[in-house]
Order: sequence, then structure tokens, then C-alpha cells
Amino acid sequence: MRYLPLTNKDRAEMLDTIGVKDVNALFKDVPKQAFVDGSVNLPNQKSELEVERIMGEYANQNITAGDGPFFLGAGCYYHHVPASVDYIIQRSEFLTAYTPYQPEIAQGTLQVIFEFQSMIAGLTGQDVANASMYDGATATTEAALMAQRVTKRRNIKISGVLHPDYRKVLDSYMKNFGDVVIAEGEPTEEDACVIVQTPDFYGNVQKLEKLRAACDKTGVLLVVVVTEIVSLGLLPAPRCADIVCGEGQSIGLPMSYGGPHLGFFAAKEKYLRQMPGRLCGETVDAEGRRSFVLTLNTREQHIRREKATSNICTNQGLCALAFTVHMALLGEDGFKRLARINHERAGKLYDALTAFKKVKLLNKTFFNEFTIELPKDAAPVVEAMVDEGVMAGYAHQNKLIVAATEMTSDADIEHFVQSLEACLG
Repeated sequence: MRYLPLTNKDRAEMLDTIGVKDVNALFKDVPKQAFVDGSVNLPNQKSELEVERIMGEYANQNITAGDGPFFLGAGCYYHHVPASVDYIIQRSEFLTAYTPYQPEIAQGTLQVIFEFQSMIAGLTGQDVANASMYDGATATTEAALMAQRVTKRRNIKISGVLHPDYRKVLDSYMKNFGDVVIAEGEPTEEDACVIVQTPDFYGNVQKLEKLRAACDKTGVLLVVVVTEIVSLGLLPAPRCADIVCGEGQSIGLPMSYGGPHLGFFAAKEKYLRQMPGRLCGETVDAEGRRSFVLTLNTREQHIRREKATSNICTNQGLCALAFTVHMALLGEDGFKRLARINHERAGKLYDALTAFKKVKLLNKTFFNEFTIELPKDAAPVVEAMVDEGVMAGYAHQNKLIVAATEMTSDADIEHFVQSLEACLG
């Protein structure tokens, strides 16, 4: 075949070499329900022009965030990204290969990474940050793995409500690392870390003082997860944590159907050499000029596997660049102002719903996202509100998680309340 040059003999030799009977054995870890039963319902062939037309018709069925009032959050948020961000990230001194394997040549790339690390360390109140992670979910799991290395313990505790997708990734990783017990509750001397998300999945802002004290008594590391990084412009930095990680998508990055996004990872300096990924440092060259180098690269590609702190092959370079550019454009005051606007918008939505007797507001504290309880299952309500031109939020049983950002107007809030009232009857 034109695009599949291997012959059946080639495939047989490869399978024999790796010791499996057929290619299906390579997918034994995929759940059976994930496989397609039978052939895919697609036409056998179409011209490129016809395919483009069909895909365009499919794409036009989507409802995008800009098509109307949008209140969906749950870990991925609708924010404004200045047009200048896209222009700057394409400049030649910043745009580089996927992985700069001779990174010191790419000084623009390294400077951006260094600035990104400095921004993350400042936002989180931690001593040091790495060059970025794949996303918030994998960053959370890497934090748990790092805690296991530091404490020499296996078990993990979760305090409060962790994003369910993050929990699934954590479960997937840990099932391959022996007998690891993941449970909810207070930390004990059997645990490596306790993971707490703030604001949590339902939007509640968590107090960390009691959890910090419990960790100190048991020798457990405190891992704080932040899925909405804009909240750090208004809420106190989680300085008391041992590790702070999460998702940076809200700055510089569109939602992009859920990715690619930008995980961040920061920690106390004493845990520096146990951090995953890589770190960029500042130095001077032979002529005394400011320059940048990869200071720490504890990855399998560079050191012996048994000494590696992760198998992460790179950082999210382009996404980290977009984040850094957007943050630089905002500045400290602009970032704080953005956070205040987000909270004000959510507060206005909250106040508008207080007069609506058919829903119950569940949050006492929140940043730009909170949860309401409906008198019936939330999923069909969300579907009905889509027909009204409103993307209402994230449905979870009879709960509806709603987010408001700087993109939410007074008219959007009014439309939301009217549509919700009509759909609840």
C-alpha cells in the first residue's frame, strides 16, 4: 500500500522479535468497551475536496464559546487572549523546534522558560518551578510520584473534591506502581502526600492551615492543585504547600477542545532534585553577558533510568511561551485586575441566582466558579439551554457547575437566568 510500506512478512518478523502473537496483543491494556465493534461507518473513499466539505459541515454543528453566553468551566476556562500573543510567539527568536536538544543555542527559548519558571514560582509562593508539564492532571500525578520518592511511602490521600479527570489520571498511573492506596480523608503516617484542590471541583476555596498542621504531624507532603490559575491573582498564594501544581490554560491559551494545555509544577527548594521534567537557569557567558542554560535535566533521556525522576520527554514549550507572553502583557497589576473582574462577574451571576427559588446555591466561598443544585437531573437542563443559545455549565447529577469570566457580560447573565427559569418550568 502507498502509505503503509510494511509487508505481512515485515510485520510477522517484528511481532516475533518482541514476542507477541499478533498486533492485538499490543492493545491488551485498552478496555474492551473502548474498541469499535466491526468496521467504522465511513465511506470507502472521497476526494480531498469532498472530505473538506464534509468536515466543514460537521464543524458547523459545533457551538463555540464565542457563539453565545458561555458558563462552562470545570478545569478549562473561556478567557480573552490578546491578538498580540499570537504574533509574538511566532517571532523567530522564540519559535523553535519541538524539543531543543542543543538548547543553549536557542537562547530566546531558554529565556522564556526561565521567565515562565519565575512567574510560576511567584504566583504559587514556592521557591522553584520547572519548565512546565503536559497538563494539570499529569502534573498532579507527578506531584504524587515525587512525594513517594521524598517520603519513601506509597499511599496517597485526597482532601476535598479533586477534579474527576485528575483523579482518573492519578488512578491510571498508580495502578502500575505496585500496591498504592488512594483514599479520601486526613493524612496519616502511612501516606506520602495529601492532595487538595483549591478552588475545588465545585468551586469552593479551601483553607489550608489545618491540613498543613496535620501534614507536619505525620510527615506527609502537602500538594495543592490549582486548575484556575487566574485565582492566584486574588487568593493568597499557597506558600504553606510543599508542592503546588495545576493547569495554566487560562493565560495565553484557548480552550482548544481540551488541549494542548499547560501544566505547571512548583515546590520548596529542598525538593529540587526530586522534581520531574527540567529546569532552566540563568548564568553569564565567557564574555560576561547574561545567558541561560538547562540547569537540571533529570530525565531518562539524559541519565540512567533508575535515577530519573520522570520519563517526561519535554516541556510544553509553545504553550509556556504563550502563557509567558500573555502574563508579561498583563503585568502584576493587570493580572490582579483580571482576577478581580473574574470574581466580580461570578459574584454578579451568584447574586442573580439568589432570587431564583428553584435552585440552591451550594458555595459559601468561590472565585469565578460555583455550583448550584437543581430540582432534577442537570444534564437534560444543559441540553435544553443549548437550544436557548446558552452553554450553561458542567452537569453532574443534579448539580450544575457554572463559571463566569471577564468574557461574561450582564446580558449573558440575564440570558442565563431567563433560560434556566424557562427550562426548569
